Amino acid sequence: MTSETVEVAAGDSVLTGDLALPERPRGMVLFAHGSGSSRQSPRNRAVAEALRRAGLGTLLLDLLTEAEERADRVSAEYRFDIPLLGRRLVAAVDALAARPATAGLPLGVFGASTGAAAALVAAAERPEGVRAVVSRGGRPDLAAEVLEQVRAPVLLLVGGADREVLGLNILAAEWLAGPHTVTVVPGATHLFEEPGALERVADAAAEWFLRMADD
Repeated sequence: MTSETVEVAAGDSVLTGDLALPERPRGMVLFAHGSGSSRQSPRNRAVAEALRRAGLGTLLLDLLTEAEERADRVSAEYRFDIPLLGRRLVAAVDALAARPATAGLPLGVFGASTGAAAALVAAAERPEGVRAVVSRGGRPDLAAEVLEQVRAPVLLLVGGADREVLGLNILAAEWLAGPHTVTVVPGATHLFEEPGALERVADAAAEWFLRMADD
């Protein structure tokens, strides 16, 4: 396993990420964090660790700069700016495609909360680059304008007790033109803090992304 801190140029901004690759990676997964979160999210880091055990490389990327994160904690002005987050995720997709160690690997995107909308924007913008999308407690409805353009298989993971978000996911799934599945984790709330809930998310995500790698 190799790991390093990387920088991704996105327009006028430089984003920081943690890149980790197993010895023989079967694929690559780019993480898009959600509202008020960062690459230090313990839930996404736990999922990323499980994906690496399954043989997948991971890039956990901060989609906001440090200054933007500080402002967002007060104003929440950036976390729902899906076009901005989507553009930055596209820049990360392009950066991975240009990096020798990851260029030949099939790429999936894992999005949480509002990061799921950004993941779907990236999938729509880079149909040849993004091979699969997984959403954890996501807000795919915030990417409504691009859902019909997404061709990558999409897995929507939602907690059974997260009723409002579950309804929004079911609605968004009707707009997806490509292959998609809505999977409900029984009894789980929005953050999947219940015993075993996050493990079920990680297992389902690994299976989805490995299917991408095997296609």
